[in-house]
Amino acid sequence: MTSRRNFLGGAGAITGAIAAAAVSRAAMAALPEPVLQTRPDTMPPLVPANGRPYDPVVTLNGWTLPWRMNNGVKEFHLVAEPVVREMAPGFKANLWGYNGQSPGPTIEVVEGDRVRIFVTNKLPEHTSVHWHGQRLPNGMDGVSGLTQPPIRPGKTFVYEFVARRPGTFMYHPHADEMTQMAMGMMGFWVTHPKGEHPLIEKVDRDFVFLLNAYDVEPGSATPRIMTMLDFNLWSWNSRIFPGIDSLNVRLNDKVRIRIGNLTMTNHPMHLHGHEFQVTGTDGGPTPKSTRLHEVTTDVAVGQMRQIEFLADEEGDWAFHCHKSHHTMNAMGHDVPTMIGLDHKDVARQITSLVPDYMVMGERGMADMAEMEMPLPDNTAPMMTGEGPFGSVEMGGMFSVVKVRRHQKPGDYGNPGWFKHPRGTVAYEFDGAPAEPPRRRDAGAAAMPARNMPARNIEVQVRKPRGGHAGH
Repeated sequence: MTSRRNFLGGAGAITGAIAAAAVSRAAMAALPEPVLQTRPDTMPPLVPANGRPYDPVVTLNGWTLPWRMNNGVKEFHLVAEPVVREMAPGFKANLWGYNGQSPGPTIEVVEGDRVRIFVTNKLPEHTSVHWHGQRLPNGMDGVSGLTQPPIRPGKTFVYEFVARRPGTFMYHPHADEMTQMAMGMMGFWVTHPKGEHPLIEKVDRDFVFLLNAYDVEPGSATPRIMTMLDFNLWSWNSRIFPGIDSLNVRLNDKVRIRIGNLTMTNHPMHLHGHEFQVTGTDGGPTPKSTRLHEVTTDVAVGQMRQIEFLADEEGDWAFHCHKSHHTMNAMGHDVPTMIGLDHKDVARQITSLVPDYMVMGERGMADMAEMEMPLPDNTAPMMTGEGPFGSVEMGGMFSVVKVRRHQKPGDYGNPGWFKHPRGTVAYEFDGAPAEPPRRRDAGAAAMPARNMPARNIEVQVRKPRGGHAGH
């Protein structure tokens, strides 16, 4: 993390439009120094140096924003600005975000804290910040034109309110929202309980990340902002697999994962090898009587879900959105289905003109993950990720929960691939397949179909049309 003490030298005057009456001149005259982060790594939890104590979260491929205490008020400084985000190794995007990154840093406070957030606009257009899910004075809600004037370029606004209830929240612009969220402007907010809470248990690991999506043409770097549903990059914290860090835990850790969805569609989040409970939603912790054991939970648009589980099975467990096209990267869109189509003769004719032409997709799409295909510069492969047994053939919203017996408490480092005990890995069967016993006298004849065509229909070719809009 870096800071820019003279960052505001050209930022223009401070405009405390909303909370001007509540903020002293001294506070207005001394802005907290903005802290920046340009690395996409998962940063260690930020242990509170002052204020009320709490157990900090870990933001996947992100970080927590430091603060300062000023006469009992916790002060933060967000800087809205253009950023360059590495979404995966070898692929960077021109996004908008906060304090050097998209998403912006996670803000952590404690229930009852009085919070003052300075927001400086370094974007080319006006903006605002909506504190999604918070109970606060109406004038602090951040809806440009409705509850406040927009924050013009070069200006700094002040938001101030009390974090009234514990829970998980988000922040994002409510000014030219379609453009600014399509460019990556969003962040996470966690309000920790001020003491023991009957519905909030202590955990050993507490992860947070946002679901977001982009439409970046292969070979380019800036998202298309007018895309409504047909995004081609589905990301966690503006990272796509294999750029998403694994979630590394110790065997028998109690693990909490907080997931916010600021995409334009829902995401069924699925964890392998464990059952979890949904212990929190946008409204706060869920009553214990409502908690069911699940392996998949849906996170709708604008929602947050908090899941908890006991990591009591060692291994490398997949964790992903169960919409399979959300675990593919950009090159997976608009590819025609070639399965079953024999186009050797066509390929032979084409290769006489284009020697490097490759036949792809006639056996499925896995070939595309295994062959070395030339890609446009600054483009992530459609299916990628190298595991201990070969290509993982994934992309987008996919990562791994690594459960290890010898992972030390507080160690979030990657322990490497799991060493499977002997005899516990699926293996090839090389014997003769047995003929299963079947009753030949039962089946279709027992309930004959009516009004069927007189002759069977032989399907020759199915030609797909159009893209796959409407995720």
